Amino acid sequence: MNHAVLLDRDGVITEDPPHYAYRVEQVQIIPRSGEAIRLLNEMGYLVIVVSNQSGVARGYYREPDITRFNDEMMRQLSLDGAHIDAIYYCPHHPDAKIDKYRSTCRCRKPQPGMLLKAAEEHHINLEKSYIIGDKMSDIEAGKRAGCRGILVVTGHGAEESLRVKDGDCLIAADLYDAASRYIRDGSEIFSRIGDDS
Repeated sequence: MNHAVLLDRDGVITEDPPHYAYRVEQVQIIPRSGEAIRLLNEMGYLVIVVSNQSGVARGYYREPDITRFNDEMMRQLSLDGAHIDAIYYCPHHPDAKIDKYRSTCRCRKPQPGMLLKAAEEHHINLEKSYIIGDKMSDIEAGKRAGCRGILVVTGHGAEESLRVKDGDCLIAADLYDAASRYIRDGSEIFSRIGDDS
């Protein structure tokens, strides 16, 4: 079974704001994110993006826009020698403006659907994998799927960190801090959250 690091996109890899970014020229990689992903690649983790993209449901942009944005993100990351193994996104929202995307689905975080699909398709042991996000909905999706959670204080993370209770997750300055300080020595994160296995 593979081990993976599942990453939220906006606020973890790319800058957020701008909120609902979708244009190629809006792709701004958060400093050190490319180095962080390269480090995860070198450690043998699959790196998989799991991202809520309700801007589609709200009518702000279309699914092909997500693909173009992601392609540019991956191009910029490749300049740091980093690569992403797969990208999953949820275009749904229960109050969607676009009828076909109006859904209370199992893929929109904090539901774990994207993580479970990634695990099935990439043979991932979720109990030995991590989710890194800037919102507690990311951490909750990880909990429901069985992952260890790390909240970064980029994006919405500084505000969201005020909601963290003991044992919820670890907190890191950014993606590089999470990768280098916690994941590089996996035993540290497992012991810090009460699992010595």
